[in-house]
Amino acid sequence: MTQNQLEEQNTFTSWSWRFCDDLSSLSDIEWQSSTGNDSPFLSLPFLQLLANSKSVDGDTGWQSNHILIFEQGISENKIENEKILALVPCYLKTHSYGEYVFDHAWANAYHQYQLPYYPKLVVAIPFTPVTGSRALLSTKAYEINLDEEMIFSYLARQKDEIIKRASASSLHVLFTPKSISDALRDNHLHQRLSVQFVWQNRAYANFDEFLAALTSRKRKSIRKERAPFVNTSNIEIRTLFEDNLDKKTVEDFYRCYQQTYFKRSGHAGYLTRTFFEKLIDVMRKQICIVGAFKDERMIAASLFFYNSHTLYGRYWGSLEEVSGLHFECCYYRGIEFAISKQLQTFNPGTQGEHKILRGFAPSFCYSNHFLAHESFDNAVADFVKREKPAIEQYFEQASAILPYKQS
Repeated sequence: MTQNQLEEQNTFTSWSWRFCDDLSSLSDIEWQSSTGNDSPFLSLPFLQLLANSKSVDGDTGWQSNHILIFEQGISENKIENEKILALVPCYLKTHSYGEYVFDHAWANAYHQYQLPYYPKLVVAIPFTPVTGSRALLSTKAYEINLDEEMIFSYLARQKDEIIKRASASSLHVLFTPKSISDALRDNHLHQRLSVQFVWQNRAYANFDEFLAALTSRKRKSIRKERAPFVNTSNIEIRTLFEDNLDKKTVEDFYRCYQQTYFKRSGHAGYLTRTFFEKLIDVMRKQICIVGAFKDERMIAASLFFYNSHTLYGRYWGSLEEVSGLHFECCYYRGIEFAISKQLQTFNPGTQGEHKILRGFAPSFCYSNHFLAHESFDNAVADFVKREKPAIEQYFEQASAILPYKQS
């Protein structure tokens, strides 16, 4: 055992954990993500909004089962606030939807052997396939110089007991930074790769300067694609944020969102009307809606979240099919907004090779998995090992067709 491992083990002996299904009692604690950033998703207000709006819990298949880590010391069966170290967002799942790391084949394998795959335990931000911290640390944690790697090294060592207490089949940790995923991998949670496409701001002054970085052929293609919405059109595109947002705008967006969900999947969207109604009150300075209007009526819209460095494209909906409108609202106006706000990165959401030729470069995403059943766990370990070269090859192929000029 190394010196660092010995020090960790000594530290962990004074720690304990429990599940917490109600975040309201933790509101008076000063929380911060372990990276010190201002993520709009890893925040108590966002997680509470998901629960309070019934987007999770109830019969949604997402049951709040957050993990609270604390130094041992309980008074009257209640953890004292000054003892709390970290909160890890965690959910007991009865399906695999809304995660964007696909394990349906694993569930089917369990079913074939008449074993229950659900419920499973998932550390994630619901419906949000965005790489980022997965632990909120308390002021106490910062005082004793804890970091997220230590938090997850501890949880990895507790994985068997965590799964047992949750009566779950498995533990899954989704969309963590590579350093956290590596720490989990080193503690026997199998690492799985996936790819998203992300736009990087190279200190562009405006959209034309971004276009100038592309090949002539692709530059002309994008200008042609944008022409109906930039020059003359009966459709007006508006980028609305902060004081320009109002309840009606959100209501109109929700109508577009729901119609598109019904058309694609035959069921309502994961997020409820209440979630969107309360979003302005809770996160006004971290959301942006790009709306397409015809005769002052919103016919399509995209919803973005943002912080001091990143724009996140999250949801899209439309009442009418208009060629090129999705690209304009979801990608090009997002790039313009990121440039205007001097944001470093624009993550438009998961999947979609069509993003590559619009300047979005491939980026690896990481998840980690542990199954309590030894034979199935070994099978998953073998699967992710065999899958990895294909994912890496896909990454290289996507990188090779990026439309930027050769430097």
